[in-house]
Amino acid sequence: MGFDAWFTLGVVVVMLVPMVRGYSTALSMASAVIVLLVAGVIDERQAFSGFSNPAPITVAALYIVARAVERTGVLEPFVRFAMGEGPTGTASLLRMLVPAAAASAFLNNTPIVAMLMPTVSASAAKRKIPPSRLLMPLSFGVILGGVVTAIGTSTTLVVSGLLQASGQEPFGLFEITHVGLPIALVGVILVAVLAPLVLPDRQPPRHQLSVAERDFIVRMIVNQEGGLDRLSVEEAGLRHLDGVYLVEIERDGEPSSPVAPSTVLHSGDHLLFAGQARVVADLRKLRGLRSAEGVHLADLETPTHRLVEVVIGSSSPLLGRTPREVGFRRKYGAAIVGIHREGHPVAAKLGEVKLRLGDTLLLLADADFRDHWRDRPDFLVISALEAPDRRLGRGAGLALLITAGVVVAAGSGLTPILYAATAGALLLIATSALSAQDVRAALDIEVLVVIAAAFGVGAAIEGSGLGAAVGHQVVEATRGLDWHWTLLGTVLATVVLTEFISNNAAAALMFPIAMATAVEVEAEPRAFAIAVAIAASCSFMTPIGYQTNTMVYGPGGYRFGDYWRLGAPLSLVGVIAVVWLT
Repeated sequence: MGFDAWFTLGVVVVMLVPMVRGYSTALSMASAVIVLLVAGVIDERQAFSGFSNPAPITVAALYIVARAVERTGVLEPFVRFAMGEGPTGTASLLRMLVPAAAASAFLNNTPIVAMLMPTVSASAAKRKIPPSRLLMPLSFGVILGGVVTAIGTSTTLVVSGLLQASGQEPFGLFEITHVGLPIALVGVILVAVLAPLVLPDRQPPRHQLSVAERDFIVRMIVNQEGGLDRLSVEEAGLRHLDGVYLVEIERDGEPSSPVAPSTVLHSGDHLLFAGQARVVADLRKLRGLRSAEGVHLADLETPTHRLVEVVIGSSSPLLGRTPREVGFRRKYGAAIVGIHREGHPVAAKLGEVKLRLGDTLLLLADADFRDHWRDRPDFLVISALEAPDRRLGRGAGLALLITAGVVVAAGSGLTPILYAATAGALLLIATSALSAQDVRAALDIEVLVVIAAAFGVGAAIEGSGLGAAVGHQVVEATRGLDWHWTLLGTVLATVVLTEFISNNAAAALMFPIAMATAVEVEAEPRAFAIAVAIAASCSFMTPIGYQTNTMVYGPGGYRFGDYWRLGAPLSLVGVIAVVWLT
């Protein structure tokens, strides 16, 4: 390898470090492109070719279409009806997974999971089972559905764009279906069969607060008179209040949560309670407490705050920082009730906890919190504690009609996917099915930047000779064997990579290597491209490799190792199927 190849390898390795540790993939890849440009490994055209490629534009248009369908809530009644109210088993999981996977074949999977999570969690609560039995299967189901068509996941569109940039035809809508559909069918059945057997019962963060309705909150102060001073929470009778929960104790401006039964109360402590208005009003009868708000409790019948669950995503500015450092209460107008990590509450002082990818925060926030913050990168998921009872929106029929038109136009070959998707997005905007705010909210800038930057990194790997060198090593490792073994090595490398960085980044890194490998073994390069696209999309073994896995990580109460239980056999079957079918 020459100097450019070694330099590119060093840049890629350095780029992977923050990505594996959960920091912004977009920032890492964009920085790598700039370094490669300044070093002269790639020129301006190669560095910024991704921004003019059809891939990010197509993904952006499909995000808008998916947003319209998400706003209607059209999938929720189907899933709710399909799941029924009986015990959860293979048949019940299949009834949930089939419509979710089918929708994911034509819509972006992230909004599908965001739309269905409250419904699925509510179904779990109704059946008195942990949501951990359902949420991971939901994520895996939509991932599997996404590999059925070329528009089911942004990863396939990235590879399609890279193919086009290399002078080949982009993927047709159903070009990968002969490989993706069997994998999806077998995978969904495998998830439905194995999930009840291997998934543990994990309690989500909201479980400790689900004893009663939490319609409103109140802050009380411990009086010097009244007999509570110097008593523990247990001795003061505040541990097992009926229908009300002691969320937090604040002393000298320092909040403490969760509250242990042995915590000793001091005069002047602020006690934060959450519960039904009627029950919280009865706190007036407890000697030694007075309202901190200076209002009559009887006037607080209308709830002004609610408990909200949020998940920290890969593009959040909160990553690696403590709530105190960012001034959380002042910035977001919300109080942190608890922080959960890998299914366990964090016992340290909440203001001093460094936030990580997948952390779930329970917040006490006003009713407008979700609308204000849902369109920003700070939180990957924002959901009220109670599942919303949404009905189909007024634009449901129009959104479904336009979505069907996009699929038919692209699938029949009448028009390229790019034209069909952008026309559908423009129709949704022109008919006021989506507002300008909805359009802005639909566009995941992190993903779009990753896709655009991927072309620059891919050009460096190919142009520097690094892709050919790595491809040669793969060929040498399987010399004397059938080319399928070479393909197996490529697929395995892609699967390992996609578990620790984003699926789009994994596809971009492996594409030039796969193309060089295919040329050396005289195999069909397009087959290798399909294999890389599907392998990069099938991330099942960690919560950080795919966004939907991160979304269900905290709300499901999962631990990092839980993903191996169901994901390892699924990945094994997927690898074998990709190589065999390709």
